[in-house]
Formats: sequence, structure tokens, C-alpha cells
Amino acid sequence: MPAVDPHRRDKPVRPRRTFPLLLSSLLLAVGLPGATAAVAGSSGAPAGAADPAAADRAAAPDVRPLGDVVPAPASVTPGGTPYTLGPATAVRVGSGDRATREIGRYLAGVLRPSTGYPLPVVDEHAARGGILLRVDRRATALGEEGYELRSGRGGVTLTAHEPAGLFRGVQTLRQQLPAAVEKRTVQAGPWKIAGGTVRDTPRFAYRGAMLDVSRHFFTVDQVKRYIDQLALYKINKLHLHLSDDQGWRLAIDSWPRLAAYGGSTQVGGGSGGHYTKDDYREIVRYAASRYQEVVPEIDMPGHTNAALASYAELNCDGVAPPLYTGTSVGFSSLCVPKEITYDFVDDVVRELAALTPGRYLHIGGDEAHSTSHADYVAFMDRAQAVVAKYGKTVVGWHQLTGARPAAGALAQWWGLDRSSAAEKERVAAAGRAGTKVILSPADRAYLDMKYTKDTPLGLSWAGYVEVERSYDWDPATLLPGLPESAIAGVEAPLWTETVSTSAHIDHMAFPRLPGIAELGWSPAATHDWESYRPRLAAQGPRLTALGVDFYRSPQVPWPTE
Repeated sequence: MPAVDPHRRDKPVRPRRTFPLLLSSLLLAVGLPGATAAVAGSSGAPAGAADPAAADRAAAPDVRPLGDVVPAPASVTPGGTPYTLGPATAVRVGSGDRATREIGRYLAGVLRPSTGYPLPVVDEHAARGGILLRVDRRATALGEEGYELRSGRGGVTLTAHEPAGLFRGVQTLRQQLPAAVEKRTVQAGPWKIAGGTVRDTPRFAYRGAMLDVSRHFFTVDQVKRYIDQLALYKINKLHLHLSDDQGWRLAIDSWPRLAAYGGSTQVGGGSGGHYTKDDYREIVRYAASRYQEVVPEIDMPGHTNAALASYAELNCDGVAPPLYTGTSVGFSSLCVPKEITYDFVDDVVRELAALTPGRYLHIGGDEAHSTSHADYVAFMDRAQAVVAKYGKTVVGWHQLTGARPAAGALAQWWGLDRSSAAEKERVAAAGRAGTKVILSPADRAYLDMKYTKDTPLGLSWAGYVEVERSYDWDPATLLPGLPESAIAGVEAPLWTETVSTSAHIDHMAFPRLPGIAELGWSPAATHDWESYRPRLAAQGPRLTALGVDFYRSPQVPWPTE
């Protein structure tokens, strides 16, 4: 496991401690079905009823109620005395467990600047109490990303079956502490973690965020900053859109003009840029340190003007078009009948696959309006075969289901509520036939859509997407006829026609991204806008402490800071 730097982190929020919550914990204890259904995101009280967490806050204003976090945990059993971090607190890890030690260093790096405590990372038996991080291979029920957090007067224990679960649990632990813990200077405290037990596993295995670095280029450090933000909310896939009409962003040795020339511009005519192979490796390494898998995308056969401008032979007429800096779509296409097209695809996929340790490679496939249907099907057949040849699993936008999805392929739905019933059924039918579906509805999950007509950034072709709309949908019922078993998960794409700085990313992603993350992680039983609003509101001071200038939606009761 690569070294884990600290950097950014996230804020706590609000649970519920009513009979359904306690019942859930009892069910978990005896292993009965339905154990994950009633948990800390749903109070079981009717709409408008008093919030139990509010009473907890009033009684202990310096202790955040257990499970008061985003995403909502699967099961919360509050009780007992809080644990208070102090100057003698140590982070304890198993001896010889490198991954756990790196996660311990990450956690200590998060907590030291604000607490002022030394927080040494020591072997498990070298100290008592404090924060114990452990991987228990017997805890198979927690799966790859689940964890259990136990807190009491004597300390905090985080247990997971795999290191990824331990890292997810660390994000919950962080959110249980006051928002000031995220600051880079010493704060007053106190640093208390509520007593009780959180037992948590994700609803969906695929929980992604996409960053378009083609319309506007973002540096390695800017991408790392976004990775840190995604980590706060248990995102596990970073989808990088590496090529489009406006720019090619990765060096390919066998086709050097792709990056040198095709990457030389961006929307509006700026200087663009590209990643060297070492740059890309650093992004992959850093994402892995946050337990995120990079899913690279080379969009084809459309969205290819940067490649067509770089190499005339990729065009059917042999004439290279000029570089493009506008925002129209659907006008470009690789020349499907030419054999050199497949030499190009093979070379690009081969080099990209060699750089990418993750299992997925995204081949785009959307808005290929300049490619005939017959050519589109023929091209996707051959492109998918190349991906398989180099040991990767194909991901494509949902138009892939209009061709012949390869066995094991994932289709990414980006349609709208108003998309035709026929289009929805085609994707649902592919799901029933074995093609897993990633849900990224543009009118719900696209982070580049304007919040309102007055939002200065973003587009509105899919409609205005305020915070409630981005959260208030259920992946299981989005596409009629698509069984939940066919849903790989969810993803929040951020296209960058109007987004060119990290401040722009902050404003468009937050506070919508946490809600998409919760839809991917938390049990369906926790899904409730009215109970989510105050938990999201409690994220505001934490985001501010992290330097994230988020959109203050009037739909959310943000605390005064």
C-alpha cells in the first residue's frame, strides 16, 4: 500500500436513536435478516417529529451524537461515556501490518495540527487505550470496505476485514470529532468521540466521482486535492475523463502528438496541458493511498477532435481538422473503416492499461452523432475486444447498450427523468441480461449542472439541480425494470466546460457530492431528505475548516459560523 499523506477531511452530522435503531443493532448481533435496514439515518419518527439527536446535542453540546455523519452508517448503537483525545493519546496498530500503520499515520496527520497532540503511531501492545486500528481477517461479515467502530471512556477501536474498510472507518471517526479538527492550526477542543458502536458496510460496491480534465486541464496537485475531498465521503472510484474534442491529456509514447499537440489547448483557447506518464502514475498512487481506484477514460469513436487534429490519418479524408476550443458535441468521429484506427486504439489502450493497476478502462461511446449506427456497433465490438486483450473490464456510457456490450462490461447511465421509455428499457434489458449499470442521471448527479438560474457556473441542458433534487432519488427505482442486483453503483460526474479552477470544483461539487456518496454507501432505509438536511448542514463548518468554499443552498439549514 502506498504511503498515505494526510491533507483534507470532513465534517460530522446527525443520527437517530430510537427503537428501530436499537432493533437493528440487536439483529446484527444475532445475524438475523434485515439487520442493516434500520439504522442511523432514519429515526423511525413521522415527518416533522422532534429530532432525537437535537436533544442529545442540547445535553452534550461538545459531543457529536454517534453516527451523526455523512454517509449515514448502516447500524448505530449509542451509549456509554465518550472518549476524549488528550496529550497522551496514541494511535495503536498491529505490528508488522504495513497498510494499517500507513492508515494510522494518515489519521495522526489529520489530527495533530488542530489538537496539538503528538499522537504517536505505535505497535498495538506498546500502549493502552487511545485509538486502536486493526484488521481482523475473521471479520468476514464486514466485507472489503465495512468497519466497526467502538468508542468508550477507555478508547476507540476500529476493526475491519480489509485495510480499505479501516480507511472508511477513519473517515467516520474524523466526522465524530468537532469541525475544528480539520484546521491546520492548534484549536481549543475538547476532542470527544461519543460512546457506542457503529457497524457499517456499503450498499453498492461502485461509488465514483468523475473529473473532466479535457475541457479544462487540472494539474496533478489539483486532482490530488479532489481525491482528498472524495475520501471524506467514502468514494472509491476516481473516473478521469482524459480525452475529448478540446484536449488530449495523457502522453502516449507511440502517438506523441496526441499530448504535445492535441493537449495544447482547452475550452476558450487556454494553453491546456497534459500528464506525463509519471504524472499519471502519481495520481494513481495518491488515489490508491486514499483507497480509490482510478478509472481512466479515452472517449471514442466520438469526442475525438483532439486526436483527429493531431493525426490526419485518423480522418476518413486524410485531412486533419483544426484544434477545437468550443463546447459543441457530436461532430467528430474516428474513421471506423480504416485499419489504422484500430492500430491507434490498440496502442492507446495497451499503454494506458500498463499504467493503470485498476480493473476498469472506460471507452466512452456517447454522443457519436457523426458515426453511423452500423459503424458504431462495428467499432465498439473491436474496441471492447482490445480492452479485454489487455486485461481490463470495459466501462462505457449507456449508449454502449445500443451496440453489443461485452461480457462483464459496465454501462454508465447518464440519461434524464424525461428520457424516452425505450431508451430506459434498452438499458434495463441490458442489466437484466448481465450488464452491470452505473447510475449517473444527468438531472440528478451531474455536478456541472447549475443549482438555479442564477448560478454563475455550470450548464442547464439537463435542468437545474438543487441539493434536494441531487439527493432525493433511489438508485433501485431510477430505471424501471432494472433489478437492484444489476446496479454496480453510482457516480457523480463533473464536466468542466465552465469549470477551470479548484474553487470552481468546490462550488459545484459541494454540497451535492456528499448526497450522491450517501446514495451509494448507505442502506435504503436511511434515505430521507428531511433527516439528511441537518446532517448535511453540519458538514458546513467542516468544509469551511478545510478551505472548501461550497454553495450555501437555501434548502439546507446551515449553522451560523
